[in-house]
Amino acid sequence: MNNRMEIGDQFETEIVQIQKDYVFLAMDAKSEGVCDTADFLDKEGKLTVKEGDKVKVFFTGYINGEMRFTAKIAGEKADKSMIENAFNAKIPVDGHVEKEIKGGFEVKIGSSRAFCPYSQMGFRQKEEPSFYVGRTMPFIILEYKNDGKDLTVSNRVLGEQQYAEKLDSLAREITPGKIVEGVVESVQSFGAFVNVNGFRTLLPVSEIQYDRVEDINSVIAVGQTVKAQVIKADWKNEKVSISVKAILEDPWKASAEALKLETKYDGKVARVTDFGVFVNLVKGVDGLVHISELEGVNKNTNIKKLYKPGDEMSVVIKEMDIQNKRISLVPASSVEQDLSAAKYLSSQKDDDDDSYNPFAALLK
Repeated sequence: MNNRMEIGDQFETEIVQIQKDYVFLAMDAKSEGVCDTADFLDKEGKLTVKEGDKVKVFFTGYINGEMRFTAKIAGEKADKSMIENAFNAKIPVDGHVEKEIKGGFEVKIGSSRAFCPYSQMGFRQKEEPSFYVGRTMPFIILEYKNDGKDLTVSNRVLGEQQYAEKLDSLAREITPGKIVEGVVESVQSFGAFVNVNGFRTLLPVSEIQYDRVEDINSVIAVGQTVKAQVIKADWKNEKVSISVKAILEDPWKASAEALKLETKYDGKVARVTDFGVFVNLVKGVDGLVHISELEGVNKNTNIKKLYKPGDEMSVVIKEMDIQNKRISLVPASSVEQDLSAAKYLSSQKDDDDDSYNPFAALLK
């Protein structure tokens, strides 16, 4: 296999040993290849691989009988044959942005010079041309003409490919029902944007907690770490929604035993609508006093002027539908009045069913 290798050929192999300056690669049972350790360092100079890792490398030729390889097509290693191979195989190459020229940038790849149009520089977040000049960046060769003398390259295409691969990986990892952890990047009136593994997800304000949120900034802040459940993932449109509420205990389940029909509760007005008043009974559970049950109110009354959030209100549970999270309430005062009236009339009727005299009852 080794005798048939041509300069620029790419293949995958395993790292056998890592030394200070060189990385040794498995070729076959009798030989090893050599690659510069610098090829596997990140921007901070940290090693990105370990012994046993599989890596993709390119054959650069023989030096003193050793088979030499590179993990990057860049610098002096980027000779004509390597560049042509990179074009044919769509392999990324490192290029140094020399200067801005008409229509784009002049990029040096090894000893060759290439042209990168403005439209092909950068991905998503566009910068001023001066930002790119002087930087070494990865490129894909779009055109290879005149035996390599005319090269057109793109940084944007590579960014798109890497982003698509990242999205594909995230789509397999961030799925509906999955519990994830992220950091709040920004807070808006409608919710918070949370960074989950480098992807921006939305935490709607309605999914932060069971209690109604009046001021979102009082319950969540930028920089805060949150744990949530993925409730919707639309990767085609790159939209993912998460919910903190989904992993909290549902107060409605607990209320099934705690709340009783025809029982009086002292609560506070949670919110006022055109059709009635919602009263908080226990944390996370509100019931509705319909406008028809409110005292001294008719269809022309503006109940928002009579009741305000935070007002104390005593109510009695009239109906409960825990499964659909609905509780109907009536003001406790009206219930007490009805009971008092019923008791009064009952006592008078017992005195004399046949000769009931309202004037005599009044005197009595």
